[in-house]
Amino acid sequence: MTTCTPRAAWGNLLRRLHFYVGLFVGPFIFFAALTGTLYVATPQLENALYRHALHTVTVGEPQPLAKQIAVAENAVGAELRLHAVRPGLIDGETTRVMFADPALGPSENRAIFVDPVSLEVRGDMTVYGTSGILPLRQTIDYLHTSLMLGDVGRLYSELAASWMWVAALGGIALWFYTRPKRRINNRFQNRRRVHVILGWTLLGGMLLFSVTGLTWSQWAGGNVDKLRAEMNWLTPQVSTRLSGAPISMDEHGEHHGHHSGMMMAGMGIDLAQFDSVLHAARNAGIDANKLEIRPPKMADQAWTVTEIDRRWPTQVDAVAVDPHSMQVLDRTRFDDFPLMAKLTRWGVDFHMGILFGLINQLLLIAFGIALCVLIIWGYRMWWMRRPARSAADPVQTLCQSWLALSAWGRGATIVVSVLLGLALPVMGISLALFILLDWLRWRAASSVSLAGSSAR
Repeated sequence: MTTCTPRAAWGNLLRRLHFYVGLFVGPFIFFAALTGTLYVATPQLENALYRHALHTVTVGEPQPLAKQIAVAENAVGAELRLHAVRPGLIDGETTRVMFADPALGPSENRAIFVDPVSLEVRGDMTVYGTSGILPLRQTIDYLHTSLMLGDVGRLYSELAASWMWVAALGGIALWFYTRPKRRINNRFQNRRRVHVILGWTLLGGMLLFSVTGLTWSQWAGGNVDKLRAEMNWLTPQVSTRLSGAPISMDEHGEHHGHHSGMMMAGMGIDLAQFDSVLHAARNAGIDANKLEIRPPKMADQAWTVTEIDRRWPTQVDAVAVDPHSMQVLDRTRFDDFPLMAKLTRWGVDFHMGILFGLINQLLLIAFGIALCVLIIWGYRMWWMRRPARSAADPVQTLCQSWLALSAWGRGATIVVSVLLGLALPVMGISLALFILLDWLRWRAASSVSLAGSSAR
């Protein structure tokens, strides 16, 4: 093995790692960027496609929420549990009445769209998540997060999020290590300059999307949640416990649709309480025009009214209302959130293209396209410089680069790799596969080299 300076050894290690991440993880990052761009580019298309359900031209005094919900219940039948209501509080908007349907997936609800004035049912479709996206963007979202393969497919997006920050920072570090002393004009160096410029330009976005993407991930997301809990970075939630009532210990009640539905049926909710709860929330300062009202799932719980307008300035205040006295029992105010909880909220909303409206959309569309170009440009550079050596000449491998480090360098890389592998399991497993593949290539190259030496 040829000896080299410590700087050259670290440069070789960065180059090989950046190569592996780009070659094997690059396609996953590319697909995530492409589908994410489609997601943030289609709100206006979705609004136009489902305009009949979302909007109405009827003019007049809105009917009570109780009547609107009764119309929606008649449309779905008595077997579905009422999950939440998003009142149409702006002229021309419909009310969205959402039901928990056991036939649907997690975070999905069946929504009935009702004209608040005429009580006409204007739509019946599946909506998804807190953002309430409709079928078009829901399909794009499933492509983006899981390739429409469920939990197994989520590994792809976690792989992309786990390595994107490494690719970004590693590329910048590699540029520092290998930048030429003077400007060189040839095809490869000119393409490399474009790649570097794009890398520097997109660095902040790649770090942000990597971090926020990990918060949604299947395996690393759990570790992120534990860290946030330890550091008191969790988003405050209103307490729905009624005074003197026993605390429900079922932490997975959200997923027990049939059981919760039975409890709700036994409670026999008075639909007129929706209007009373909304009035109480308004009096308590919940003043956004985008709200979600949720009835309790259990007899010992309060109602909640939550602002869901996550544009800037953010309106996500919430109150818990006692259904007996109509008094506000608890409330959360975004202004009182810890700084990290605010940053998390803003980061996630920016990731989804919500925070700044159209400006946010345009920024993310430009970022997504540029990231796709960056990846394609990287493949083009590799193709121009792909190995053209004889089979007898050993290839430069990750293993060789690592062995060329000093003892403390090898120890430090092992410690960092283990810690990252524990925190980001998908990264750890994929790194192990990289090393295994690289070791096999190293052994094969070494065998060829020894055979060539023996022949001479």
